[in-house]
Amino acid sequence: MKQMIVNCETKFTQMALIEEGKLVEFATERSQGESLVGSFYKGRVVNVLPGMQAAFVDIGHKKNAFLYVDDVLHPHLDKQPKVKPSIEELLKVGQEVIVQVMKESLRGKGPRVTTHYSLPGRWIVYMPIADYVAVSKKIQRDSERTRLKILSEQLRFRGEGIIVRTVSQDEHIDAIKGDLELLREQWQQIQVKAKELATPSLLHRDLSIVQRQIRDVLNPLEDELIINNIIEANEAEKYLYEMSNGVHLPVKLFQSSESIFKAHGVIEQLDKGLSRKVSLASGGTIVWDHTEALTVIDVNTSKYTGAYSLEETVTLTNLQAAEEIARLIRLRDVGGIIVIDFIDMEQEEHRQNVMEALETVMKKDRAKSQIVGWTKLGLLELTRKKVREDTSILLDRTCDSCSGTGRINIITIH
Repeated sequence: MKQMIVNCETKFTQMALIEEGKLVEFATERSQGESLVGSFYKGRVVNVLPGMQAAFVDIGHKKNAFLYVDDVLHPHLDKQPKVKPSIEELLKVGQEVIVQVMKESLRGKGPRVTTHYSLPGRWIVYMPIADYVAVSKKIQRDSERTRLKILSEQLRFRGEGIIVRTVSQDEHIDAIKGDLELLREQWQQIQVKAKELATPSLLHRDLSIVQRQIRDVLNPLEDELIINNIIEANEAEKYLYEMSNGVHLPVKLFQSSESIFKAHGVIEQLDKGLSRKVSLASGGTIVWDHTEALTVIDVNTSKYTGAYSLEETVTLTNLQAAEEIARLIRLRDVGGIIVIDFIDMEQEEHRQNVMEALETVMKKDRAKSQIVGWTKLGLLELTRKKVREDTSILLDRTCDSCSGTGRINIITIH
């Protein structure tokens, strides 16, 4: 069973997701300037850069959006030209184009957009021009994968694309069909608005943070949803009712002078989980450092001395660290390149066990990730897709004195 705890404030809404008593996700959405990811815009090309094979598109925000050539070509690889055309052949300055935001503005850069449109529903992701069907890799039973693929091929129109989500496993055809019809209607409304509205304009905004989490994470029959705002609770109840056809656990309204996060242990777990040094139950520690290019994680035995041998002590520490690191990567919503410096192990079998432990927990993460493997220096390298700002960036700010380095220059020049 999961718990979804929602804290509604005047300037922002925060969501905490707890699985088996552990905080695994935390997200913040500002009331002013909500998340752009998933939203559709009618934009205008303002600059085409052949050297970067990209274009900048005005979508009505401070920073122009970045549109890469691969995000202009057809989303189906088999329908792309054998020789990739130049961005100048695909887009012209002044051209109007419908784009969807796929990545937030990060570190001063504008949002990244695409013409590979997708509209997520409860059971499927609808891609109006993709022309293919895919089934979630997390559905492992071959007979079920075949059933869902055949079903989707029968339901889709020519040219449409469908990705069948994990929750569709063993689901009835009516649920998937209803999802498809609703998403198809949304796309039609986007196209109508694109013809009617001036450029630049917002054509469609993705759901609120609460609705997205209900859609993507919540099991209506098993999981708890607790909100401290009656208006938001009523909205969530309405959305949950529509999504589950009225079969769901009721939304719980939290009414107390105490903080909803404090009452459910979120603040304590958040403080520990976002610290630079995180302690393991055994006494070992995990130390996090971030640069613009990558995140580096260092594992130490610290106070843990073990009972039998050094190799066993090191392996047990690394196994425990692997599980905790996978949870914290999801909690912190870390993206990009991640390098983990586990404690050196002599046996290849132990190295493989540690990598598998990390991989097992990361399968619970909805963000796309890839474990690249061990480097020649004995570091474990992986990547994780980033679409929004890291949780830690939204919860703190860079120190004015040390500029985030943790070091202060004591040399004074007169």
